[in-house]
Amino acid sequence: MKISVKTINKLSYLVAGLLMVNYASAQNFTQQQQPFTGTVGKTLADSKESWTTNTKAPKGAPNVIWILLDDVGYGASSTFGGVIRTPNFDSLAGKGLRYTNFHTAGICAPTRSSLLTGRNHHYVHMGGFAHTALSAGFPGYDGRIPSDKGTIAEILRENGYNTFAVGKYGLTPDEDATDAGPFDRWPSGKGFDHFFGFLGSQTDQYKPDLVEDNAHVPTDGRNLNEQITDKAISYLSRQQKVAPDKPFFLYYAPGATHAPHQVAKEWSDLYKGKFDEGWDVFRETVFARQKKLGIIPSNAVLPERNANIKAWKSLSADEKRLYARFMEVYAGYLTYADNEVGKLITYLKTSKQLDNTLIFVVIGDNGASKEGTLNGDIDRAVRLQVNDQENLQHNLDKIGEIGTPEGTQTNYPLGWAQAANTPFKYWKQDANAEGGTRNPLIVYYPKGIKDGGSIRTQYGHVNDILPTTLEYLGIKAPEYIRGIKQDTLQGTSLVYSFENAAAPSKHTLQYYYIFGSRSIYKDGWKAEVYHHPDFTDLTKPHTDKAPGSTNFDADVWELYDLKTDFNERINLAAKYPEKLKELQALYDDQAKKNNIYPFIDWEDVIKGRIHKTDKPPVDPSK
Repeated sequence: MKISVKTINKLSYLVAGLLMVNYASAQNFTQQQQPFTGTVGKTLADSKESWTTNTKAPKGAPNVIWILLDDVGYGASSTFGGVIRTPNFDSLAGKGLRYTNFHTAGICAPTRSSLLTGRNHHYVHMGGFAHTALSAGFPGYDGRIPSDKGTIAEILRENGYNTFAVGKYGLTPDEDATDAGPFDRWPSGKGFDHFFGFLGSQTDQYKPDLVEDNAHVPTDGRNLNEQITDKAISYLSRQQKVAPDKPFFLYYAPGATHAPHQVAKEWSDLYKGKFDEGWDVFRETVFARQKKLGIIPSNAVLPERNANIKAWKSLSADEKRLYARFMEVYAGYLTYADNEVGKLITYLKTSKQLDNTLIFVVIGDNGASKEGTLNGDIDRAVRLQVNDQENLQHNLDKIGEIGTPEGTQTNYPLGWAQAANTPFKYWKQDANAEGGTRNPLIVYYPKGIKDGGSIRTQYGHVNDILPTTLEYLGIKAPEYIRGIKQDTLQGTSLVYSFENAAAPSKHTLQYYYIFGSRSIYKDGWKAEVYHHPDFTDLTKPHTDKAPGSTNFDADVWELYDLKTDFNERINLAAKYPEKLKELQALYDDQAKKNNIYPFIDWEDVIKGRIHKTDKPPVDPSK
């Protein structure tokens, strides 16, 4: 059927009219171009002008900074009982609030997508990663955040804020991550006025895959943490000069402390000999400090060392020397990252902006990393081709490269990952366990938080930070962003707990899922499945079965009462089978609502066996 030009024009006018009606109903939507409200006559005398005005934040509106570290571990920082010095986090926590029952998604991209959107990670299509080889062609896993699930940057920019991001982004699909774009899933397409950092999941700290705004740029050879801090300060100072009354939002997300662990010797040497007593003593020391600080219950019991990890006293002298050096570098790396945050805080003090800045610090996007495996990593590609003893010798031969620009894949051994996760079992990627998903949170705002230095135990999740920020700023979640109707938020504001330490938790239901490991939390109870309990080396799948053949129904569920057993030591599945069934049914309901199905096994991912035929297998050397 041939359609005339006249008919097409009529349809165009009809569509335009419907869009205008739709826009008019969007009470919370700030249009990029405001409609003309004047009168156009034949002459100026019988016409009335109408001017576009920029949206302005309320006078005195607070600045906002979100700080998100990477792969830290609950018990690493001194702020939450660890022995690694983080004086700037200590200072913020001393005048702010420490949340001890706060959670992430269990791995980097899911956590970041949930943080920035205020929604669950599968719900925003980030059940795994945005990388080509690690995504899948299903709504929960395609790695592309839909436009109807807008970010904090989009919301605040439309409410009169400048918006900046530095460091790790991790949410841009690989196919889009070249200088040819498209750029709608780069930070600039998700509400940030400026971005400086890297788009992927990890990068070399001295030779980063560096991006500024919408183009790759050369690095200057300095450690990336220093570069992103200087760039953040330059963005803020530039704004301060021309618009001192305009508030800003800064998302500061360093690569630290994700592998590769790389830091100048002056930092790692601060810890020379500090870990010679090993990971068992480390765990006991941190556990005692956490009790003293009130971070954990006074009657808590430290879980047994993981069966895959040797007792420190049983190691050879060479193993102790090597493993201690890995941890010295890691500790220096974390203290250095804290120091860079301190430079940012000093700038805010000097420019007289700190007192009016609301700061959230999430110390880790998941638990400490298990990806260094049992011996630690210097050259992952070598490890995959040799046995454990040969890899140990290789690492000993290259011990001087740990932490240096030459140590491009440095990651510590599994024993230190468990130590950094004190007081919990397990680690990063284990979405079943508190060790994979519980992370420290600091909230700092001297103008508004009157109970500085105190602890909050309310249950929280990373999707709570966005609604908390909006409520505290007095900003409604928008019905529309750039003409696109927005889906509902799923997080719960924590503002109710700011002034009431005894307030009951309002976030009462939360699912978790990463590569088969899964759990469901409801009102203090938690049901969980450790999908690969013997699977500690994610680069070496232990079977080669057909794609999609994993029997998830054979997984063994566990049940814990976190009200009396916060670190999951006593499995109550046999004692309370009806409670377990109730939570299993609830998990199924959440899985359907949040796009968790189909379950995808890590082995299907790493072997390149999920359905896209041109999808490459994962290169475990990168």
